[in-house]
Amino acid sequence: MNNHLISLTVKSLILCTIVVSTSFAQNKKKTETMQTNNSLLKKWTGPYGGVPAFDKMKMGDVKPALETGMVENLKEIDAITENPDAPTFENTIVEMEKSGKTLDRVFSYYGILSSNLSSADFRKIQSEMAPVLSEFSSKISQNKKLFDRIKTVYENSLKNPLEADQQRVVLLVYERFAMNGAELNEEKKARYAEINKELSTLYTNFSNNILADEENYVTYLTKDQLSGLSESMIKSAAKTASDKGKEGMYAITNTRSSMDPFLTYSNERELREKVWKTYYSRGDNGDKFDNNENVKKILILRKERVALLGFDNYADWRLQNRMAKTPKNAMELMNAVWPSAIARVKEEVADMQAIADENGDNIIIEPWDYRYYAEKVRKQKYDLDSDEVKQYLQLDKLTQALFFVAQEVFNFKFTPVKEGSVPVFHEDVRVWEVTDKTSGKFIGLWYLDPFARQGKRSGAWATTYRNYSTFDGEKTVLGSNNLNFVKPAPGEPVLVSWDDATTFLHEFGHALHFFSSEVRYPTLNGGVRDYTEFQSQVLERWLSTDKVINQFLVHYKTGLPMPKELIAKIKKSSTFNQGFSTTEYLASAIMDMKLHLADPTNMDVDAFERETLAAMDMPKELVMRHRTPHFGHVFSGEGYATAYYGYMWADVLTADAAEAFQEAPGGFYDKELSAKMVKYLFAPRNSVDPAEAFKQFRGRDATIDALLRDRGFPVPEKKI
Repeated sequence: MNNHLISLTVKSLILCTIVVSTSFAQNKKKTETMQTNNSLLKKWTGPYGGVPAFDKMKMGDVKPALETGMVENLKEIDAITENPDAPTFENTIVEMEKSGKTLDRVFSYYGILSSNLSSADFRKIQSEMAPVLSEFSSKISQNKKLFDRIKTVYENSLKNPLEADQQRVVLLVYERFAMNGAELNEEKKARYAEINKELSTLYTNFSNNILADEENYVTYLTKDQLSGLSESMIKSAAKTASDKGKEGMYAITNTRSSMDPFLTYSNERELREKVWKTYYSRGDNGDKFDNNENVKKILILRKERVALLGFDNYADWRLQNRMAKTPKNAMELMNAVWPSAIARVKEEVADMQAIADENGDNIIIEPWDYRYYAEKVRKQKYDLDSDEVKQYLQLDKLTQALFFVAQEVFNFKFTPVKEGSVPVFHEDVRVWEVTDKTSGKFIGLWYLDPFARQGKRSGAWATTYRNYSTFDGEKTVLGSNNLNFVKPAPGEPVLVSWDDATTFLHEFGHALHFFSSEVRYPTLNGGVRDYTEFQSQVLERWLSTDKVINQFLVHYKTGLPMPKELIAKIKKSSTFNQGFSTTEYLASAIMDMKLHLADPTNMDVDAFERETLAAMDMPKELVMRHRTPHFGHVFSGEGYATAYYGYMWADVLTADAAEAFQEAPGGFYDKELSAKMVKYLFAPRNSVDPAEAFKQFRGRDATIDALLRDRGFPVPEKKI
């Protein structure tokens, strides 16, 4: 499962959660004068329908640009609410869809500065602006006149239905406002807005604390501590240390992309323990960056906020319009898989302990040993060496593999743009033009930011700077994938693990979802949280197809294709270590749900985590993928709060869809089935109910059976 946060437009994200300060009006004149000189506010110009001027970003422009954008957006909302004509889809919903364009542009820059180029100066601005943005969002989401118009359009549409996509937009807009307190009385609205303001600050603090721990804790090695590490990893670690002013040493940074391979290959057990503890204690060190109190406050405020709406807990409120509908349904899915997952962990640990005993290592398997000995089991059981596989996984070749899949399955062609023709925010970023292979029609631009750096949050994610829509003139897509591969030494190839290659395809799946869009209205480019991972997870399946392996997985030195014997070993070991990967993910997903179902009033977060895991019979040899104090998916915002289960919910759909391709005459490159998948599961985005969309593709509802088969677990009768 990938540590990433699928992007909604920032506008929709804010409106879904909260949002202005009365000081805006006082500053209106000032901000309007600054607009002509502020690059963040200017309309995008240049080729491809206009592109962000990332090369002109200035820190001093951020705050005034946000203020100007908010003032303008509020004026647009006022124009809607003051319209004397009766509310209609055109004069209310469509006008809302048109609003906030300046602010959307500003947030494209703001998102880059937050996620890809964060600095101490920016974090100060972020902390200052978080509550202001919250107040702004509340001014819109709690605007009675605006909601009255929305409600009128919604109720009229129930009597006299609109076109299908318009009906969907009205439903989504109405639900968004109703779920966020639009119908509360004035006293409750005030408290609701105040809670959101407090939460916005806590979310920012939580995120910045994680980033601080990732930046502040680095494990430096000397030459005699490199045993077991590959040549490419050693060179990369040397470069990282040199960049940090530690010439002659080797740096293991406090990120997954650096930690994971070190724990897999290092023969130095004490160092493995140190790196493991450093990574999994992020946000939990009892210092000024400790997040436990932030988590408790967030949980208390979330519970209080939904109580204003009449809900007993945050999970009931959040899941009401998701595929799962209720926490009970989500928990039933997770509980159906959990026993098989931890049973498999026991088998995996037994295999690892046997090897340790045979080697006379005189140890009991601990969490920092799991990856190391699992690799030895892989070699013993399948004669498969992960480092050998890595020699065939070059980043450049993988990128070409992505383009091949996009062309064969989606009919997209990717062509590098002329150097310097599109501004980028960092020298590492590369840009491609996306066109329809058959017609040559321009679809959008794809930005790739592949490497880890100081100030870039860990993990992998996808986002858009501009979404597709046609209601107000056709808008083409500007989509981006962001990863954290460790940058190699100069002249060295970027070699990645099979898991990292899978992550690359996963994120590219989100990008293809963006580029496939055929919706009219911006709101329909959003998604249902326990469905939005399907499109990315299903694309992972193409990595192990013969056409990708035979053409693009070639040895970085010889250029020879991966040997058939090695391919056979990879496929044979496809369910290897599923106990570990399923259990570490599920533990996080179950913890997310249980934290939001519990009463947080007197909660000791660390104790709650320990006791909950003990009650679940969590194997002691591994931990949650995201421990609570650094669970950014859930506590740096609300996108995945009580929704982390969505990865597994989506994987039920993914496994079922993958079996459809396995059964098709052309396999994963079956033209008819590919077209059907794009038509029903990618192009509609959120214009169709996800359950109905899947049924249109598969001819029936999804079942859990395919997921369990896929992971090598026993298959029960029950369906979700």
